[in-house]
Amino acid sequence: MQRHSSPHLTSEMLAERQHVSLRTLERWRGDGSGPRFLRVGPRKVIYPIAEVERWEAERMYASRAAELSGRSRAA
Repeated sequence: MQRHSSPHLTSEMLAERQHVSLRTLERWRGDGSGPRFLRVGPRKVIYPIAEVERWEAERMYASRAAELSGRSRAA
């Protein structure tokens, strides 16, 4: 994966990183299930890399069983 000098990711960059569509990111913003974002214009959002990494870490599990039970997220 390419390193970026900016402390933010565009929607396109995050979609590529997560292997999801831009529409999925839009849905995540709407329902609050995705990483926190900054709105920088009427139709432009960016994602602080620190927030994306925090959000990813919160979804890391030690096993499938732990994921299904909602407990024991990996450190």
